[in-house]
Amino acid sequence: MTNDKASKSDNAAAATVRTRLVSDDEAGTRLDRWLATAVPDQSRARLKVLIEDGCVELAGGTAVTQAALKVRPGQAFTVAIPAPEPATPEPERIPLTVVYEDDALIVIDKPAGMVVHPAVGNPRGTLVNALLEHCGDSLSGVGGVRRPGIVHRLDKDTSGLLVAAKSDVAHRDLVEQFSTRTISRIYRTVVWGVPKATSGTVEGNIGRSNRDRKKMAVLAKGGRTALTRYKVIEPFDDLAALLECRLGTGRTHQIRVHLAHLGHPVVADPTYGRAPLSSLRHWPEALRAAESLGRQALHAATLGFRHPISGEDLSFSSPLPLELERLIATLRIKPI
Repeated sequence: MTNDKASKSDNAAAATVRTRLVSDDEAGTRLDRWLATAVPDQSRARLKVLIEDGCVELAGGTAVTQAALKVRPGQAFTVAIPAPEPATPEPERIPLTVVYEDDALIVIDKPAGMVVHPAVGNPRGTLVNALLEHCGDSLSGVGGVRRPGIVHRLDKDTSGLLVAAKSDVAHRDLVEQFSTRTISRIYRTVVWGVPKATSGTVEGNIGRSNRDRKKMAVLAKGGRTALTRYKVIEPFDDLAALLECRLGTGRTHQIRVHLAHLGHPVVADPTYGRAPLSSLRHWPEALRAAESLGRQALHAATLGFRHPISGEDLSFSSPLPLELERLIATLRIKPI
């Protein structure tokens, strides 16, 4: 039994969704191996990645993220195969705030609202498109044609510092520094509530949520090791707090997921953050400020690393954007 369909969005082709039914003689086969037979135009390695990314679901919409799961007769699985990304992003004249630049690398202060690299739904207007225009041929092909120069990311609605490589040598070295966790990354964020401990560590493996494949979550089993250190910089009554967060690892949505798991989600985070409406009943100004923010209250404030060519230790800082300063100013006014 098969059912293949593909749909279109306004911006780009959506994922192709394929449904397959497990037969009696296929029982007990690993999910990734069974899918490789059921969807023969996709490699097993590719299908394993799709499973881990939450793109495979059981009938009824339950995401399955374990490639080693043994399938049972009569089970129906759907796999969403994303449309291919553009092979070569086009240069675009987009203003950039350049903090530092030389022949090897460039450090950008990214605004909230800018996507780092092109993907389905965001084929243009990204940081990569802007870098290709700004850097010209020096960026061509560095680290791959789809994400030239990119060695790490910031979420679309997270602002702050990001480094990109302008040569293959610099790219390899920076990737190694991120891999060995020798790069310093410090974030400032405003969260709901005030942690009981003025400083602490959040540890918990992060992977795709079993309930919603579009979200990440702290998992009891599976996922990847993740560690975030936090410190309370300024509490705002007992409603909110300004925190400093240092990354021990660099997982997708790590700070947002870990702080939500701690019970203190990032203010105005549309995916993981919920405002404590009962507490805000007597502080409507704070709720209005959060609702009007238009982005999550998370900023990559400090970035430090060893220059891949000279070996010099570099460190850069970025002040909080005006909209976050305004939010903090509002929270400093205690409710009556």
